[in-house]
Amino acid sequence: MASEVAAFPWLRRYPPNIAWDQPIPSETLVDVFDAALARFAERPCLEFMGRRWSYAEIGAQVACVAAGLRQLGVAKGTRVGLCLPNTPFYVVAYFAALRLGAVVVNFNPLYTAAEMAAQAADSGAEVMIGPDLDPILPRLLGLLGQGSVQRLVVCRFADALPWLKRIGFRLTQRRRIVAPPADDARVVAWDTLLQAPPLHAHAEVAPEDLAVLQYTGGTTGTPKAAMLSHANLTANLHQVHAWAPVYRAGQERVLAVLPFFHVFALTTVLNAGIAWGSELIMLPRFEVGLLLKTLRRTRPTVFHGVPTLFKAVLDHGATPADLASVKLCISGGAPLPLEVKRAFDAASGCNLVEGYGLTEASPVCFCNPLQGENHAGTIGLPLPAVRAEIRSPDEPGMALPLGERGELCLAGPNIMVGYWGRPEDTARSFTPDGMLRTGDIGIMDEDGFVTLVDRLKDLIICSGYNVYPRTIEEALYTHPAVVAATVVGMPDAYRGESPAAFVQVQPGAAVTVDELLAHLKARLNPIEMPRLLEIRAELPRTAVGKLSKKELKAELLAKPREAA
Repeated sequence: MASEVAAFPWLRRYPPNIAWDQPIPSETLVDVFDAALARFAERPCLEFMGRRWSYAEIGAQVACVAAGLRQLGVAKGTRVGLCLPNTPFYVVAYFAALRLGAVVVNFNPLYTAAEMAAQAADSGAEVMIGPDLDPILPRLLGLLGQGSVQRLVVCRFADALPWLKRIGFRLTQRRRIVAPPADDARVVAWDTLLQAPPLHAHAEVAPEDLAVLQYTGGTTGTPKAAMLSHANLTANLHQVHAWAPVYRAGQERVLAVLPFFHVFALTTVLNAGIAWGSELIMLPRFEVGLLLKTLRRTRPTVFHGVPTLFKAVLDHGATPADLASVKLCISGGAPLPLEVKRAFDAASGCNLVEGYGLTEASPVCFCNPLQGENHAGTIGLPLPAVRAEIRSPDEPGMALPLGERGELCLAGPNIMVGYWGRPEDTARSFTPDGMLRTGDIGIMDEDGFVTLVDRLKDLIICSGYNVYPRTIEEALYTHPAVVAATVVGMPDAYRGESPAAFVQVQPGAAVTVDELLAHLKARLNPIEMPRLLEIRAELPRTAVGKLSKKELKAELLAKPREAA
């Protein structure tokens, strides 16, 4: 035992009712879904704005949509892009594509047309599925005939609503509803797929087969697709479930406000929720008033989120009565401020714990214990079957002693296969002995708790979303007056971090901050828009003349948090 503890120091304080070395099943998401249908057929599966579907009803829709997709040419290995908010359409399309052995490619509906086109081209997506809403549908229509995209399936958003809300939506939101072209054979209505004869058999899908292409900045900040296999994703849902023994099969109501296209929600809400027969209470977007009404109406028991979400709930007057039903809360995506944790714990009576993950790990790999010892300010302990070491950033094959600062490296069944079409990036992201290099600098204490202190990768995490400085910088350079631009993350009490942009313009140029922001608005999505933009006479540079970010980061960190 002493030698085990020396190798795996987290065993000293591991929750006594959780075995770190427990076996993790290797299976497919198709197996998980079929098992849930067999076990929980009559249980409620999805709830959307007051409308409900049972597991049997969702299973029937998956069988029909899978048949419809097969008629469109979807087969094993076909990349199917989902550009959908949290709706029944997403859940059905996801499992229907996987049933055919296809690969799901998640698209953020907030992406600009250029971002969607770049991701479609990189992934080789052949079929896209999206809603009849502006501006999403026009951007998806623009992909047809460009590159690999051959078909577009359009879902009528209003059809997912209860009948009274459906009428109201069509009356009040008519400007947002976009009618797809009726004379384009490449555009197919979702209803057409639903009318196909159900496909109950599924393709031969193995655990090692690719299930999802999930885009991320990796360790360089350049968007690339992490290849997540069925085995990766099912391993992580079992790891998450093992960490929460309070989770009761067939009895939980899971609040699905985190978007399914984000990997944190994909695993902890959708995959894990379906696997254990939960009812998923879906919200199509994060709007705090709607969220509070939903909490009061549906009484969820599981509420995973990002720090921004929990803070918003508190700031908008959530009472202990509103949160009384919640018993399981994990915060991820960004560091959890201690004051937010304490306030939420007091209001809910629930222990809000901080976890840690990254897309390349499917994503959850660390979490504070839900019961017992909880080290606020740390990311907690490794989940079952996750092995963690602090390595030298310069010599990643060398493990460092406890208490020393170095790069957090990980191994386990949830670690990605690699990056899609990028063997060199894949090689750089692993140590010589095969551990994933996270790019995060941390310290592991003698009990295995890890505190993150810095980041190697040039990446901003804003409300749990990855924001790449290069994307914003390139957008700034398209303005004719801009001669130099650099973007860094700044502290944000609400979002964790926000982009801050610093610009140098042509001598004598009469450009204003407002003009630059207006220029960016047409080129960036709302998450990427800088919270701070300054025009300066000079920007800091290195000795060889390259733009330097460290001085600007230090300047922002030196400001009081409220003023940042």
